[in-house]
Amino acid sequence: MNTYFIVYLSAAVASLVGTALVIRFARAIGAVDTPGTRKVHTEPIPRIGGMAVVAATIGPLAVVLLLNNTIGVLFRENLTQMLGLLLVGVFVFAAGLVDDLRGMRARHKLAAQLAAAVALCAMGVRIDSLTVPGLFEVRLGLLGWPLTVLWIVGITNAINLIDGLDGLAAGISAVTCAVIAAFSLYTGQVMMAVLMLALLGGLTGFLMFNFNPARIFLGDCGSLFLGFTLAGASVLCSAKSATAVGLAVPLLAMGIPIFDTLFSMLRRALERRSLFAPDRRHIHHRLLALGLRQRHAVLFLYGVTLLLGGLGLFMMVTRRVDTLLVFGCLLLLLALVFRLLGAVSLQKSAQCLRENLALARRHKRAREDFEQAQLMMREAVGADESWRVLCWAAERLNAVSMELTIADARQAADSLSWRRAIGDTRPRNTVGIDLSWNSAAFGAKCVLAICFAAGDSLEFAGHCAKLFGRLTDEQGRLAANAPAQAPTSLRPGNELPVRSVRKAA
Repeated sequence: MNTYFIVYLSAAVASLVGTALVIRFARAIGAVDTPGTRKVHTEPIPRIGGMAVVAATIGPLAVVLLLNNTIGVLFRENLTQMLGLLLVGVFVFAAGLVDDLRGMRARHKLAAQLAAAVALCAMGVRIDSLTVPGLFEVRLGLLGWPLTVLWIVGITNAINLIDGLDGLAAGISAVTCAVIAAFSLYTGQVMMAVLMLALLGGLTGFLMFNFNPARIFLGDCGSLFLGFTLAGASVLCSAKSATAVGLAVPLLAMGIPIFDTLFSMLRRALERRSLFAPDRRHIHHRLLALGLRQRHAVLFLYGVTLLLGGLGLFMMVTRRVDTLLVFGCLLLLLALVFRLLGAVSLQKSAQCLRENLALARRHKRAREDFEQAQLMMREAVGADESWRVLCWAAERLNAVSMELTIADARQAADSLSWRRAIGDTRPRNTVGIDLSWNSAAFGAKCVLAICFAAGDSLEFAGHCAKLFGRLTDEQGRLAANAPAQAPTSLRPGNELPVRSVRKAA
């Protein structure tokens, strides 16, 4: 027990001293986070605090290796996976540090995380089975590889994304370390307990400078290292304990960042934005919008994390159905917290999903009509048939009116016009475009002015306009199948529900 306490205390002291030094170093090299529209601080703050946390965590572990007691012996005998987790974690830390100092594209950071997760799997740190004693056991086989990679990369980014308020990511990670350490001690996983206590000590010292008002931030180097290490530690706990509880307990402790990330990705998908697009609608932003101050919002999320993690530990002593019942109830509690804070709305999500599906169906029909018009345009012979195709396409692509002006080499002008048979009523919202091209079919330069009805979706009208523009581009590239001729008056048949008028200049 003395060893556990010394590891924690030494890491905390090292972090206190190291963080103070990193603050000076960061200011000296200009590694500071400047205020912005998505940020809540109002002055530049050093952003490479992860350096102090990593150093304070690894230092005590190196000392433990030299001890002659039981813990030191166990460390030396079972060093491979623990050393692998730390080495790959340092690699992820280095990728985050590059981003903090010089900037790195999101896909490059994701690639580094994927490579690190795969390397960890190759070292044997994998989710090979999901087991609830006395109830079920699922052997994953090769499926364990992608599941482990998804888990590690997901947790890594969840911790990174929740790092939006002073002390939030570090505090949630500290609670998670304490929960995993308690689980490890209960299941006899000495090495994991020592690792989590060292990381907890590093975070305790760092929070002295990181809690509101913060004097330093974790930065990507710190948040990515924390997320990766906690994810890998939870996988090791699951493997050593041979039960799903080893994953369930850390999942509950990290429930706030995990659910926040999932709901953020769902929200962005429904809004048809990039899943990695920034916004100010995370759960901590919702708390600030409700009128809470930074430290109060952070303390509230600490409390929820402690509640979930503490109650989650009861799963260690439950059996069979009781384990699943506790887990399910805590997940419902977590979802309720997000629902009450307005971070997710089932009604709005369902409405947005219906609108997206309806718009997708309209896009599909417009695409099919465009492809049919393409075939018709390729088979059109001469100006008259080309004009008929344009009229057909305008009708199907929701156009309201269209006027084609044809200028020959003598600068004489001829024009054709089309209007949808809707009386004198003109749609309130429209999108209009002017297109100009040299037409082989019309034997002259053509200028087309066309207007599309927008209805309840300007986006769909713009989509139709884009498709019509592609159609005229293709018409301009096609060589006429017959000698070019001037357009003549059209006599639309019953198959063309349009009106066409020819006007000579």
